[in-house]
Amino acid sequence: MSTTTTTTTSTTSTTATPTAPYHLTSRGILRSEWHKLWTLRSTWIMLGLASIFTIALGMILAATYTPDPADEVDPVTYTLLGTQIGQVAIAVLGILITAGEYSTGMVRATMAAVPRRLPVLWSKAAVFGTIALGTLLATNFLAFPLAELFLGGTDLEASLGDPGIARALAGSAAGTALIGVIVLGLGSALRSVPGTIGAYVGGLILLPQLATMIPNDTVQDALSYFPLPAAESLAALHPASGDFSPGAGLLTLCAWAVASLAAAAYLLKRRDV
Repeated sequence: MSTTTTTTTSTTSTTATPTAPYHLTSRGILRSEWHKLWTLRSTWIMLGLASIFTIALGMILAATYTPDPADEVDPVTYTLLGTQIGQVAIAVLGILITAGEYSTGMVRATMAAVPRRLPVLWSKAAVFGTIALGTLLATNFLAFPLAELFLGGTDLEASLGDPGIARALAGSAAGTALIGVIVLGLGSALRSVPGTIGAYVGGLILLPQLATMIPNDTVQDALSYFPLPAAESLAALHPASGDFSPGAGLLTLCAWAVASLAAAAYLLKRRDV
């Protein structure tokens, strides 16, 4: 007797569930750049140097200050002289954020994750500008009262509540932060840490100093439109005759920052990574 056994084989078809498309959001890119910036050792070093130099030099100058009736000294400018060194630290950090990423090759991974590219640049500028401004505001509003501990009873005695003091302290922080954003744009455009440092030192620092030697009124007027003089007008308690007002200085720096980022954005879209 022949028994036919019918075996029903149940074949389970495994269908891969389609993976949801990777969705980029502005918030996610900002969070990524925020995390990336804070994990860099250079961020802590440069922000720390900017704060330490500003506070320490301000206290040293205040402790050794000798009044001179022949000189008219701005109390805010005097106590924040250390920001000139701090400004270099902020600028170097801006360079490392953009040009430094090209030198390490990490930019390839960044641009692969964000193919549109430009949101990365805007996020870098926004995160860096926010962190730099916050750090510098805290530094300036700490450095000034500490320096004033030594300046009581002198012609530079002042307090945070005096007219114009808070505005000048905030203006100094905003001016330095905007210069950092300008240099950040240069770093993205040039893609070279040494090249961007050279452009910053030569174009923003040395060129205006050398141009002051040219005895030409048109050249001298043009110098006031450079970033550093514009930043100085923001930090001045009483701007000198012929200098920009704080509002005009802020607009000038914003225009430089927009131009720098626009040039960086154009080159970022035109060139390969």
